[in-house]
Amino acid sequence: MGTTAQSAFDTDTLRRGIEGDTAETLLSLYADDAEIRLVNRNAQPSNPAVLHGRDEIREMLDDVYSRDMTHKLEQCVVQGDHAAYCESCQYPDGTRVLSESMITLRDGKISQQIMIEAWDE
Repeated sequence: MGTTAQSAFDTDTLRRGIEGDTAETLLSLYADDAEIRLVNRNAQPSNPAVLHGRDEIREMLDDVYSRDMTHKLEQCVVQGDHAAYCESCQYPDGTRVLSESMITLRDGKISQQIMIEAWDE
């Protein structure tokens, strides 16, 4: 009698994607129909920015990775079909950005993400 193995979320790919210099590795972790809800100073909790699908997510990630800044995965916790991670970023002038994400997984891919960002001002 066989069992069906569910795909596991690849945290090593998450680290390589976040800390890399292009969007491609990180984008590979998203389902085709993924959705990101982004909350920051310009997109308040009552009206978050919402990205639908890999094309819109790619556009955002391409913008992020076109900037002169470093990215570091600080922590990641995976439990069942959910994961949470903390990312820190820094521009050459010292400006820092902190991002916290809660993600829902489907077949080892990100299907939904809530991202909260805070920037030095």
